[in-house]
Amino acid sequence: MKSKSHVFLTCRLSIIFLLFILLFASASPVDAGESPDNAYLVELINKSVQAKLADEREWHLLLHYRENLFGGYTSEQDDQGFFMSSDGKTDPQAELDATLKQFFSDEFIGRSKQPAQCAFIARYEWLRNQLHFDETRLPPQPCERFERWFADFDVESVSLIFASGFMNNPSSTFGHTFLRVDQRGQTDQTRILAYTINYAAELPPNTGPEYAVKGIFGGYHGYFSTIPYYLKVQEYGDIEDRDLWEYKLNFTPDQLRRLLTHAWEMGNAYFDYFFFKENCSYHILSLVEFADPSLHLTDRFALYTMPTDTIRRLMEKPDAASSVVYRPSRGTSVRKKRALLPDQEYKWLRSMIAAPSSAKDPGFLALPPQRQVAVLDIASDYLLLKSSGEGLNNNPYQKRNRELLLKRSLLKVQPENVAISPFTNRPDSGHGTSRASVGVGWRNKQLYEEYAIRAAYHDLLDPEKGYTPDAQIEALSLAVRQYSPTSWQDSSFAKNLSDTQIRIERFTLLNMISLSPMDGLFHAPSWKFGLGMNTIRHNNCRLCSNGYLNGGIGGSIESHWLKRELFFAFAEAEANYSSAYEERHRIGGGGTAGMLADLTDRWKMLVSGTYLRYPLGNKGDDFRWTVGQRVALLQNLALRLDYNHRDRDNDVTFSVHAYF
Repeated sequence: MKSKSHVFLTCRLSIIFLLFILLFASASPVDAGESPDNAYLVELINKSVQAKLADEREWHLLLHYRENLFGGYTSEQDDQGFFMSSDGKTDPQAELDATLKQFFSDEFIGRSKQPAQCAFIARYEWLRNQLHFDETRLPPQPCERFERWFADFDVESVSLIFASGFMNNPSSTFGHTFLRVDQRGQTDQTRILAYTINYAAELPPNTGPEYAVKGIFGGYHGYFSTIPYYLKVQEYGDIEDRDLWEYKLNFTPDQLRRLLTHAWEMGNAYFDYFFFKENCSYHILSLVEFADPSLHLTDRFALYTMPTDTIRRLMEKPDAASSVVYRPSRGTSVRKKRALLPDQEYKWLRSMIAAPSSAKDPGFLALPPQRQVAVLDIASDYLLLKSSGEGLNNNPYQKRNRELLLKRSLLKVQPENVAISPFTNRPDSGHGTSRASVGVGWRNKQLYEEYAIRAAYHDLLDPEKGYTPDAQIEALSLAVRQYSPTSWQDSSFAKNLSDTQIRIERFTLLNMISLSPMDGLFHAPSWKFGLGMNTIRHNNCRLCSNGYLNGGIGGSIESHWLKRELFFAFAEAEANYSSAYEERHRIGGGGTAGMLADLTDRWKMLVSGTYLRYPLGNKGDDFRWTVGQRVALLQNLALRLDYNHRDRDNDVTFSVHAYF
């Protein structure tokens, strides 16, 4: 039997042990229902539900939610590490609850490997402002990486940059947009050192023809990146010869911080890249929208996103941009400055480019020093432009340029300031990229009505204001005609109305033309490509569907006899498929020649003639003539008159075109 003292000692030790357990438990995590932190989490979640924060536009912008056709939401974000909840891609409330919970943890998450408060700082700051966090119960965590990143920007303003289209690169055909973060104290000269925020697809090395298919159907991941602006200027302005337009956005300091915090979050994310829909411009707009949620921009692009349209939609807000600056490419600068040279100086320019030793010629030295400088500077810019496409080793253009710069350094004369005007107006001033038209016409004694629609983008006769000059890109164009059998000689018009025929007249999957004027300095070829269906007259078939694939390469030259004319010629090949042919197909080649002329600022004409010979399949030849005229009435309204002839088939159409 135990003594009383032994029992008393045992009780005291038991009490001390229990107190120790309780003390330890108070400093350690426990069940969610018992922890003060989790109690506060439940309180925050309840407040968010009562305030319906999961339905707020800002929350949907942060998570990139889009409303589904039949209800509910799905995020366009495709990186699962972007979501705190396993259901976060489709459940805004579940994602909000999980995000609040993760804010209490210092666990590293996302591709940036940081606590949630730092990895998703835009979410944290927005929810903190909405729910008024008690920092004693949800302590803010230090985010040193973000603060250094944000401080390095030292942001004063943000500019939206548009790079004009580049016809020789499929990914840049329609142009490109990105953001430039302008620092305090920067000038027009030092702004080139600013950083940009860019979104683009990550492509594997040596990407081949599969790029087109994967780019259209989301086969690549798209990422945001921060790149110095001078590298983008070098890429677009010097190498690809693309003009830049800089739109300085009117954002408050709070809006600038919102934009940058969300851009920081995008470092933890990727999107499946879709060339026509979720492309560079679309996701850049998502950053702009979160900065200013009153802007409803991405909602306007349900099927496809054209960079020029994004600029146009943004500029619909009267005070969207405080200024617009044009930055010409090096090629544009050379062309514009060269056009100002007298004939004699132009000859010296060509001589300098071919042989820099010409700078020592007495005839050149007889020019005033200011004119010598003008010639040498243009020659140097041209050689820099040509050298950008060459390798670093044994680059002949770099060697010639060094010789010219040595001569230039001996002339202690400042160059004249030459204002470089763009070849076309700023992109937001152009017509809409989609087009609808209605017209009437006559074809081989038959009257018809025509209704057409085009998804994108621009053809040679469309008003060229705001678009790449002398370039055509048509995609997904459809024309439907209603033919009447009534002829001009038939007096029974009403009797024949019941015999009308409705058919698809044309369908264009893709039709591209690039006319690059050649001269003494620039020798880029012109080219064309077409794929689609049209209606032909052949043998006993008066209206037959005909599939075609056409391509050609050639050249063009520019003149100014009237206002501006462009003469062009192509060597081309074509393949056709139709039930009208005895062998159902034919393959051949030939050529096209024509003229594109600006008659006035609003009146334009296109004339062309084509001869093709088909030695394979259904043998024969084909002569074609076309004459088209356009008169622009307004920015988005034009009148057209088109005449087409091919092999006993004559077609005249008068139509009204509306752009949107």
